[in-house]
Amino acid sequence: MKEGKKPAKKAKKPVRITDTTFRDGHQSLLATRTRLDDLLPIAEKMDSVGFHSLEVWGGATFDVCTRFLNEDPWERLRTLKRYCKKTPLQMLLRGQNLVGYRNYADDVVEAFVMTSAECGMDIFRVFDALNDERNFEASFKAIKKARKHIQATLCYSLTERRLGGQVFNIDYYVKKAKRFESMGADSLCIKDMAGILAPFDAYELVSALKKAVKIPIQLHCHYTSGMASMTYMKAIEAGVDVVDTALAPFALRSSQPAIEPIVVTLEATDRSTGLDLNLLFELGEYMESICPKYRDFLDCSRMGVIDTGVLMHQIPGGMISNLVGQLKEAGALDRIHEVYEELPRMRKELGYPPLVTPTSQIVGIQAVQNVLFGRYKMITGQIKDYAYGLYGKPPVPMDKKVQEMILKGYERGEKPITCRAADILEPELDKAKQETKGIAKNLQDVLTYAMYPTTGLRFLKWKYGLEPVPDNVKPKTLEQVKKEDELVAKARAGKLVEKQEKAVPEKGAGARAFNVFVDGEYYQVEVEEQGGMKISAPVKVTAPQPAAAKPAAPSAAPAKKETPAVTVGTGETAITAPMPGMIIEYKVKEGDTVKAGDVVLILEAMKMQNSITAPVSGVVKKINAAPGASVPKDSVLCIIEAK
Repeated sequence: MKEGKKPAKKAKKPVRITDTTFRDGHQSLLATRTRLDDLLPIAEKMDSVGFHSLEVWGGATFDVCTRFLNEDPWERLRTLKRYCKKTPLQMLLRGQNLVGYRNYADDVVEAFVMTSAECGMDIFRVFDALNDERNFEASFKAIKKARKHIQATLCYSLTERRLGGQVFNIDYYVKKAKRFESMGADSLCIKDMAGILAPFDAYELVSALKKAVKIPIQLHCHYTSGMASMTYMKAIEAGVDVVDTALAPFALRSSQPAIEPIVVTLEATDRSTGLDLNLLFELGEYMESICPKYRDFLDCSRMGVIDTGVLMHQIPGGMISNLVGQLKEAGALDRIHEVYEELPRMRKELGYPPLVTPTSQIVGIQAVQNVLFGRYKMITGQIKDYAYGLYGKPPVPMDKKVQEMILKGYERGEKPITCRAADILEPELDKAKQETKGIAKNLQDVLTYAMYPTTGLRFLKWKYGLEPVPDNVKPKTLEQVKKEDELVAKARAGKLVEKQEKAVPEKGAGARAFNVFVDGEYYQVEVEEQGGMKISAPVKVTAPQPAAAKPAAPSAAPAKKETPAVTVGTGETAITAPMPGMIIEYKVKEGDTVKAGDVVLILEAMKMQNSITAPVSGVVKKINAAPGASVPKDSVLCIIEAK
């Protein structure tokens, strides 16, 4: 009998797949830089695969679109919805934080959710960095109002190497899951942002949750530690309903497991995905073809695809990247091991917050500042908000002494709140509308500004032609990549000669201007004889004009002038940038009197706001930079004259 292909076994309970390629895949590997134009060519084919959902929005995509890509995030969502009509679109929503780094008022939460739904969002995966269910109330209510799917999220965290201990144990997660289900969640996600959920712990946790709740359970793991694929298999064995994966080029490292091996592993079993491997391969080949445009964002500093260090320090990959970036800018990368030692100490003092956006940034940046400037000597505005309770209730109470130290002189008060954080926030939407009057054309523009007042407003000015779009937010082409490769090849072959830097002499009065024509191109140059006689005035020379010459091109732009050094006189004190960042606002103006310790300006570094205070009492003599300006470390921001 001729042996033929065995008929595919129909799965009794197929594992469903959420694809993260269009969101968390490139957020994890390429700093969220993949542009919409590079996703659209395969969007319709992605829609035809048969995924449970496509994660395409939320997380860092909103911020990066407006800050680095000059793309309207709302238009990105609407466009993807036009291409993906069959598969539900999914987003990551940070609870009351939405897609920002602080809690927003309830009116902004409702407007954001409703607008997202109108633009095409179907499934809202909602998480809170502290697993504080009170921060779900406003977003759950708005999602229900929009008649969309609520996926409540458990942020997975540990205090030990494995599941257990006094804080993060099975009982903790089961109680949270039951509470989320009672609040109206349609499904539940276990979010393992650091890749620290061990396979046998996953089996135990999923088994316990399947017994405790009736709603479907989904698992989202990052591959950082190398355990995620094994973890998925044990979770599938325990009955998990959906897992998150990415196409192979955008998988592994700090992203999710690759879909292709999972499809083959489960094939011909009761949990087979039923997805077409050939189609997945075709889609992966396309994603591979665009990757060279974004290679500058891929971390190639290590040979290893996994980071086994996370098994010990439990720090998510994205958080490590932020720490490394901040220490590099501060010229202190050699102190990263001090930061690793500081983090668990700080985390305990802060009540063991799970390390996920925004708490990962809040805790990580404060740990860096503790190492660089002394413990809690320089405190970010966000860490003050956290200690006050504006991010919610941590898993266990904060260290009282540390909390009192952080809240000393805090503008809202030194006694922390115990109510739902948003209950003390004033409505913000009308204020945002007023502040964007004349620029914002619709509610989406207003919400963009409400999320990020500084970078959001700058984006709106780019969008409507009120400011020129800088070159650094324009896309890189494959042609540019090819030219880069050719230069590298020449350099390796020794065919590139390093240009010798020469000091530019001061131009004398004897410089003479000439018009130069090369291949129909016109240039204006100035020539001065070396060691020759100085001419009191330049000689006027008229070059012949070719009959068929092209219109005159503008002369070369003058050399960029360096910012003049700021002179600090006797009795004056300069306030300098302790780290690279962006000036958000000055709290003073020239001529104001300040006391030592008064807040002079707000400096944003690594998306956290730092209050820069006056080191001495006196009068503000000079403000040396404008709000919105990016400033390097040690640059002079302000001068105070003693009185």
